[in-house]
Amino acid sequence: MSSTNEATVIHMDDTTSKAPAMAAPPSGAATAPVQQQQRKSGGGVPFILRSGAEGFRRCMAFVDLLLRVVAFGPTLAAAISTGTSDETLSVFTEFFQFRARFDDFPAFTFFMVANAVAAGYLVLSLPFSIVGIIRPKATGVRLLLLVCDTVMVVLVTAAASAAAAIVYVAHEGSRRANWVPICMQFHGFCQRTSGAVVASFLAVLVFILLVLLSACAIRRQR
Repeated sequence: MSSTNEATVIHMDDTTSKAPAMAAPPSGAATAPVQQQQRKSGGGVPFILRSGAEGFRRCMAFVDLLLRVVAFGPTLAAAISTGTSDETLSVFTEFFQFRARFDDFPAFTFFMVANAVAAGYLVLSLPFSIVGIIRPKATGVRLLLLVCDTVMVVLVTAAASAAAAIVYVAHEGSRRANWVPICMQFHGFCQRTSGAVVASFLAVLVFILLVLLSACAIRRQR
């Protein structure tokens, strides 16, 4: 009898190899919600510099506010220094005294009043400047500040120029008019008035910067 041994081979299918592979999520899908959240929150950009052109106008309004705070100091200091400039000089005895006061010179009186008005205006203009930061597209507020700043430039420049002429004569005198320099005797009076004139001219420069800044802001809004 002949017998044949036949080997039976059983093929087992690897079902795991046929399982469909899970597709990895695209890299952009995971970052999309983060980008949307950054756009809503401003992307970490400061409040003043957001929204392109609008943020630039808001930044200019913030600089405008800082300049107004800076200009307040010189104008107030000039008004106080001039208003308190008083010096008495005794000659030989107490019965012969010479006194120098700011109200002896109309130019100094005008100078003190003009700087006091400019200091008060700067305080009143701060809320309008803050409105420019909150609403950078408010053209009416910018235009109002531009007109008022221009008036302040003219007023303070005229007052500082008139006071500077008196200070020059007080320091140098005038030979043709036979005016002697009084600063040789009234040192304190001349120092206070001279410092007030310098402070006032610094305020004029700041006012000019405010006018240019407001003009540029209005131009960019058009």
